[in-house]
Amino acid sequence: MSTQETKQDQREGAEIFNGGSVCKQKADEILSTMNLPKGLLPLDTMTEIGFNKSTGYFWIKMKNKVQHRFKGIGKTVSYDSEVTAFVENRRMRTITGIKSKELLIWFTVSEIFVDEQDPKQISFANPTGLARSFLVSAFEEEK
Repeated sequence: MSTQETKQDQREGAEIFNGGSVCKQKADEILSTMNLPKGLLPLDTMTEIGFNKSTGYFWIKMKNKVQHRFKGIGKTVSYDSEVTAFVENRRMRTITGIKSKELLIWFTVSEIFVDEQDPKQISFANPTGLARSFLVSAFEEEK
């Protein structure tokens, strides 16, 4: 099955919202419900957000790519014009559309999870399984 067919299948039965402020509110709500920090998706240019509660499939569409620098960890993250993931308690997996910059190289982020034994730590893994951990507080909403 192609990726496009998979996305279409997952979108069936999903709640879909449009408009910047509504999308931001829904993204914050989904992240809070899943015990993930609200600041993980610092995206003010969202045009659409969808969430399939039965499968956990989640997507965000934006007009353009967005780069954001997380001051708390000194890292730049790039969000594609479409970001997708499966979300569950304390975890986002099978992520597409998010990359993190380490020195001069961009690395794909495929999974984000909050450690159950140490809920103050959040880890970001790439497809090879390598992960970096940071304090969850670095990803709370920035004012």
